[in-house]
Amino acid sequence: MFGRRRKKSEKPEKGASDEFETEQDGQDEPQDGAEAGAAGETKVKLPPAPRPDGPWDLSEVSEPDSGRVDLGGLFIPGVEGMELRVEVAGDAIVAATVVLQDSAIQLQAFAAPKREGIWDEVREEIASGITQQGGVIDEVDGPLGWELRAQVPVQLPDGTGGVQVVRFVGVDGPRWFLRGVISGQGAVQPEAAGVLEQIFRDTVVVRGDGPMAPRDPIVLKLPQDAQMVPDGVQQETVEEGSRFAGGLDKLQRGPEISEVR
Repeated sequence: MFGRRRKKSEKPEKGASDEFETEQDGQDEPQDGAEAGAAGETKVKLPPAPRPDGPWDLSEVSEPDSGRVDLGGLFIPGVEGMELRVEVAGDAIVAATVVLQDSAIQLQAFAAPKREGIWDEVREEIASGITQQGGVIDEVDGPLGWELRAQVPVQLPDGTGGVQVVRFVGVDGPRWFLRGVISGQGAVQPEAAGVLEQIFRDTVVVRGDGPMAPRDPIVLKLPQDAQMVPDGVQQETVEEGSRFAGGLDKLQRGPEISEVR
């Protein structure tokens, strides 16, 4: 993947080193593996940045199931009053969505190269796809690092056109990438998304040791003894011992969310 060029007014990102900056023609010679951009620039591949506050790799957590829901490829923190929904592609569960009051965050993990992060590249692709649809993108350095705040054109139930506000967040880990899509009030008012952001930070990713192509989704599974519950049907399940002192109200198969790449 190729890193974004830092604007002159930007401060260095946390954990980033100037050796990974974009170079101009006439300056230092390009490093091996760099490619020339359309504007005569060379973009250098970036390694994953440090993650002092998470999300976590399985190797970094001694008790991943403590206060978290085991979905196989992800351990997701339990929060009081939340609903957990899963998104299915074919026969595989590839994403989970935590719904908390009037906000939600979809979590999806992907395989990534061993020594490269892919969030910069994925972010550019998401932005390009949304702007081609007529949407509006704002790239900001938010609480979880660089993110996209998007206004995506949608069709309302009455057939008229509208706009959905969405936040795309992402973090590169060791051989994996975790993406979050925040919607609802947590996207419209980012300052109201503190709990969802903490869920993202405290999620544990289980990449596994098997070979996977970059960007392949890390497949999830239902927790033990869990049952799929149709929308509108309440199921009382309490997850004890959560660090957030919460649990799950119900586990659902939610609407599939199309991935923008």
